[in-house]
Amino acid sequence: MNTIMRKSVLGVAGLAFAGGVFAGPATAHAAPSVQSTPVAVTVQADKPSVDKAKLIPHGVQGAQSHVDLSDEQVANVKAIIAATKKAGMDERAAVVSIATALQESKLENLGHLGDRNDHDSQGLFQQRPSSGWGTVEQITDPEYSTTAFLKGLKQVDGWQDMPLTKAAQTVQVSAYPDHYAQWEQMAADLVAAHWNS
Repeated sequence: MNTIMRKSVLGVAGLAFAGGVFAGPATAHAAPSVQSTPVAVTVQADKPSVDKAKLIPHGVQGAQSHVDLSDEQVANVKAIIAATKKAGMDERAAVVSIATALQESKLENLGHLGDRNDHDSQGLFQQRPSSGWGTVEQITDPEYSTTAFLKGLKQVDGWQDMPLTKAAQTVQVSAYPDHYAQWEQMAADLVAAHWNS
């Protein structure tokens, strides 16, 4: 038995003994009662888990990519999830949104990139003011840009039953429509980790 388990077992046994001494049955010959203050024990319940079958209902397509995320990128993941919940959409919508943002910006809230910019695309989803997505200030706001993306996704009939890359492409109209698929597993893992956090 390892040391940690042994200490846990001994700790529980000690609590049981102490509980029996202080809370045992009262008898006619019991010693005078001792004033004691009850001690509250806090047990942290596990957060509810996400149904992983809902996250990738059709399986992933092709080779999957992964990048390590900074604190800022994780904050953007959480902002996408919060906006998805606020829009009344489910975990699968968050997976599609996060995979799209991974492809478009690697979850970085990009401003104008000068010569490297794709037209006037900006923000997490590389949305374009000239295409009606909103002002620069709006599309570089993670909540607004996610809500705008989700509004487009809701308009795609049957998006829930499509492969991720087709659903994302229908909203984004990218020159590289198949590239969204490579981020599905990472997006699902991020949703599983942060949906209930």
